[in-house]
Amino acid sequence: MSFDTKAGTRGSRQPRGRLLHWANTLVNRRIRRGRNSKFMGFDALVLRTVGRRSGEERFTPLGWFPAPDGSRLIVAAAAGAPGNPAWYYNLAAHPDDVRIEVGGETLAVRAEQLHGAEREEAWQLIVAASPRFADYQVKTDRELPVIRLSPR
Repeated sequence: MSFDTKAGTRGSRQPRGRLLHWANTLVNRRIRRGRNSKFMGFDALVLRTVGRRSGEERFTPLGWFPAPDGSRLIVAAAAGAPGNPAWYYNLAAHPDDVRIEVGGETLAVRAEQLHGAEREEAWQLIVAASPRFADYQVKTDRELPVIRLSPR
């Protein structure tokens, strides 16, 4: 399926700036060491994408949720901002050139945005595990994209 979620017209402020960059660097380092792959109560991974315009490798720490089929689910929530996070557009541009770092390992994955009943089922799993995501959805008028990361 395609990556087709458009930016909304309302929402909270998307995190950004030097403080976010610094925090992401520390979290990335912690996840890569494989000692503790938890962050803010979530199982965490480092998403490695290729910049859609720059072509440079990008690293983003994210919380993930286990899917029934053994894949991993991530949400392009951006804390309920009206726009999608930059990594969402990187996945859209290069869905087959994605890797994740989790538990001290680097894995090649394929990214796929879920739609319809499949998205709804995954969304219910995510909200049950972390009600915070339901709050993010209320803040914005865009449907928060749910992405499945399957091993390649």
